[in-house]
Amino acid sequence: MKKSLIIPVENQVREFDPKLLLACIAARRGFSALIGSRWEIDNRISSFPRSVYLSKSMTKRGGKLFQIMRKVGHEIVAWDEEALVHLPAETFFSRRISPTGIKHVSHLFAWGQDNADLWRQYPHLSSRTPIHITGNPRGDMLRPEMRDFYAREIKAIHKTHGNFILINTNVNHVNAFYPHQNLFMPVKNPGEEPRFGKAAKGMSREFAEGLRAHKQALFDEFKKLIPALAGAFPDWTIIVRPHPTENQEAYHKIAATCEHVQVTNDGNVVPWLLAAKVLVHNGCTTGVEAYVMRVPAITYRPSVNEYYDNGFYRLPNLLSYPCFTFKELRLTIEKIITGELGAADGDERQSNIDRYLSAQNGPLACERIVDVLETMMANRSELPKPVFYDRMGGWSVANGRRLVKWLLSYLPNSHNRPEFQRHKFPGISSEALNEKIKQIQQIIGDTDALKVEQLSNVLFRISA
Repeated sequence: MKKSLIIPVENQVREFDPKLLLACIAARRGFSALIGSRWEIDNRISSFPRSVYLSKSMTKRGGKLFQIMRKVGHEIVAWDEEALVHLPAETFFSRRISPTGIKHVSHLFAWGQDNADLWRQYPHLSSRTPIHITGNPRGDMLRPEMRDFYAREIKAIHKTHGNFILINTNVNHVNAFYPHQNLFMPVKNPGEEPRFGKAAKGMSREFAEGLRAHKQALFDEFKKLIPALAGAFPDWTIIVRPHPTENQEAYHKIAATCEHVQVTNDGNVVPWLLAAKVLVHNGCTTGVEAYVMRVPAITYRPSVNEYYDNGFYRLPNLLSYPCFTFKELRLTIEKIITGELGAADGDERQSNIDRYLSAQNGPLACERIVDVLETMMANRSELPKPVFYDRMGGWSVANGRRLVKWLLSYLPNSHNRPEFQRHKFPGISSEALNEKIKQIQQIIGDTDALKVEQLSNVLFRISA
């Protein structure tokens, strides 16, 4: 049978390159891999041939779509994009996993042992659902053999920005692209109790209020940090990379008053980490990525809340040098710049990353995932075919959903609005895509050209 794989991408700058690596490896193994905007794919889900759909989450919203997918004949496998640096178990389950959604998932792919153990605590996980500790394609892009993929970007970054200190912010809970995406909605009248925003779904009010207070304190501190670093290191550029779903306005206002501060979200963060002299963050996944690639990283903790710092952000903070005051931060950066201090290391750090992230060596995570997919398909002549009634029902609901999404795109502040979707997935030209594929094939030693069919500016099909 023709093996078809659907690889949706929600956030282009973070997810596209690693998922493209997966698509290339799957294509070479006989799969027809559809890759592109998750919003576009999900809106057209009933129009694709029966496929294996690789989901990045199993939330309540996704669970409703999973029901449609199963009715039209797709099989669903999944990982969780947020399971490397994750919430405490109870909050993670209520926010990230839907009992309805997970029952439609046939296979789970874990970042590492910690992720697998987390899922096994979930009370609605069927004992028949296998968990494969494969690692994740994002982890593949951190491996030494993948460095050449970013060589041109690193060179271009150095040419444009020179020597720089990288600040990655992670306060999208209180500084989201749209206000309703924050932990709490803006109140209309003073004294009103704010309603939950999108970021608080699945959280208790106590947890969300505490997280908001902690994140707001960090947001305020980082806004003071940026000009302070620019003043302390006048010969260095300060690059600020906000979280992909953050509103960048506050940072641009600061940059307008500081000569050597620049704000950008261009491209994947990996080449920026490799080009930077040092990373400054607080509880950000980039702290994990920097550690794996041996880039010096500092977790700046001027405001401390051990409940969240250890219960949510423990891993990136543990893998970085901790600094609690600006003076301590400045001195640590000076040591890194002079070469006195390299990347953070030590047995405790290494044992933690080994538990959280598999496939740091040996076969790529992408190869391990495709191994599982091949085994899934090996004894099947085709994917299970839904009965006619279910397929027509699924087709009807899918197209009704598409109409609703189109109508919602006209509402202000809707995540269905075209400008927000372009913010998350701006698209890629066929020329740029083919260049990326060529680089990937050179790195993995694949000498035969792959076929690329462009279905739209945000949707492509890759096959051998």
